[in-house]
Amino acid sequence: MRDQVDASAVPVAREPGRFAAYAPYALTVGAVWLGWQILLQPVLQRAPPEIAIRAAPGSPMVLRRAAEAEFAAGQKTNNARRYDNAAALAREALSRAPFNVRALRVVGLSEARAGRDSAADDILTLAGNWSLRDDPAHAWLVEHRLKRGDYASAFAHADTLVRRREDIRPEVFRLFTVAATQDGARALPEIARLVDARPPWRQAYFDSLYGTVEGLQVAANLAVLLQRGKAPLTNQELAQVYLHLLEKGQVEAVRTIRARLNRPPVSAVSNGDFGDAAAPQPFQWRLGQEAGAVVEIVPDDIRPSDPALRIDYDGYSTVLFAEQLLFLTPGRYRLTAEARAEAGEPGERLVWSLTCSPGDLRVLSAPAVARSAAVWTPVSTEFTVPAACPGQWLRIESRGGDRRMPTIAWIDHVAITELGSPND
Repeated sequence: MRDQVDASAVPVAREPGRFAAYAPYALTVGAVWLGWQILLQPVLQRAPPEIAIRAAPGSPMVLRRAAEAEFAAGQKTNNARRYDNAAALAREALSRAPFNVRALRVVGLSEARAGRDSAADDILTLAGNWSLRDDPAHAWLVEHRLKRGDYASAFAHADTLVRRREDIRPEVFRLFTVAATQDGARALPEIARLVDARPPWRQAYFDSLYGTVEGLQVAANLAVLLQRGKAPLTNQELAQVYLHLLEKGQVEAVRTIRARLNRPPVSAVSNGDFGDAAAPQPFQWRLGQEAGAVVEIVPDDIRPSDPALRIDYDGYSTVLFAEQLLFLTPGRYRLTAEARAEAGEPGERLVWSLTCSPGDLRVLSAPAVARSAAVWTPVSTEFTVPAACPGQWLRIESRGGDRRMPTIAWIDHVAITELGSPND
């Protein structure tokens, strides 16, 4: 009995299962299928839609491509059947991939072509919300909302476009400007709201306005609206508006904008002490950068805590050392300043001038430095602004001699005081 072995306790070798026998074949089939899928993807993505749809008639991507191709063909031939085909293919793509934005856009555009604008608006709004990068959807929404007079929504979609596409900025900018010119009461506040957010196209839009008088008017209106917003024009941006208006001879427009913005605060001379750069040009000193002179605002050698204008001049060249625009009303005035000579005879080479703008009527020409003023010396002169002189350029100019004479002068504490009306 001891020699008998329990058969149930002895391990029995099992025969290989069917899967093990067929495993090499299954792996081979799987590798072939995977390779086919890898080869198929470029075909689905790049091959003509009519070829791709034969290779994978159930692929959402292929159906979407076919829908887009049919819609494009319908646009070229104005064939209603092609639009119907596009809509059917796009809906089939959506049934297989519900969040296919481009297919949704084709459905929406097809609805629009069929005259069902309300349905198209709903569908394309959804497509636009799903993707800020779907340009055709946003472009249609811009056009449709403009037709309804909905500037806020139309310009919001236009903003989405120009943030991504620099190539279409000129067209969108013209759209903004035409709307602001023809319907300013409704369109300008919406444009200002977009610009107030400091989008990346803000400077480019202002640059587009400076070529025409109408564009400059839009820029001027935006300057006023933005002053009440979160992002008023910077000094550099405001200076561009002022200077371009002056180039177009719009002196009164510059006066009006300055008064409404109070930038810079209305005064006879801005930064007369040469220590405050807050005023934008042309109401800030513009220093000459010409051969024959070096003009700079630096601490005074005698009064280091007091910056002043230093002019280093060869005494021969014709140079405009510094200038700023004034808006003095007709009347009598006194110009005062302090000046000193460091070298040469600046009393013979440097003059104050006041010239009307527009026009070239000169109402003041006087030495800028007293003779032999080796120390700080007051300078004073009186002048009269006539009635036909809406703006004035205050300048320090050269009075060149017949030979070179190195000349260095300092000027500070410039002020203009009104003395009375022309009849006083």
